[in-house]
Amino acid sequence: MPLPMPGLQNPYQEDIEGLAREAYDALPVEFRALTGEVVIHVTDFASDEVLREMKADSPYSILGLFQGVGLPQDQAVPQTGQLPNMIWLYREPILDYWRPRPESLKEVVAHVLVHEIGHHFGLSDEDMERIEAS
Repeated sequence: MPLPMPGLQNPYQEDIEGLAREAYDALPVEFRALTGEVVIHVTDFASDEVLREMKADSPYSILGLFQGVGLPQDQAVPQTGQLPNMIWLYREPILDYWRPRPESLKEVVAHVLVHEIGHHFGLSDEDMERIEAS
């Protein structure tokens, strides 16, 4: 596991949760309304099951994950036992990604959060890369 650069703090889970909440609250109201009752979770790493499903070659290769029923598949009436839509932010991979970069941790967390919300809207990674490039 990489060590933090000298002088940098190692933010706790609660710190990342706070940054994610700030980023979410800063989104336009119309955008937030379309996300529904999405639940944002922060944990250190993706589960072994998620890593296997995503065919990840390292636990550091996944910064976040959208789990649930996206808008393109959304149904007017939720199915019995259906969990709420969730966005998972993985603290250690986010910190590992952030440390060598000039962006603030707040900017990185916001970027990952918006990326995962993009999956809720049915956008693929390729779609979002094209949008960011344009």
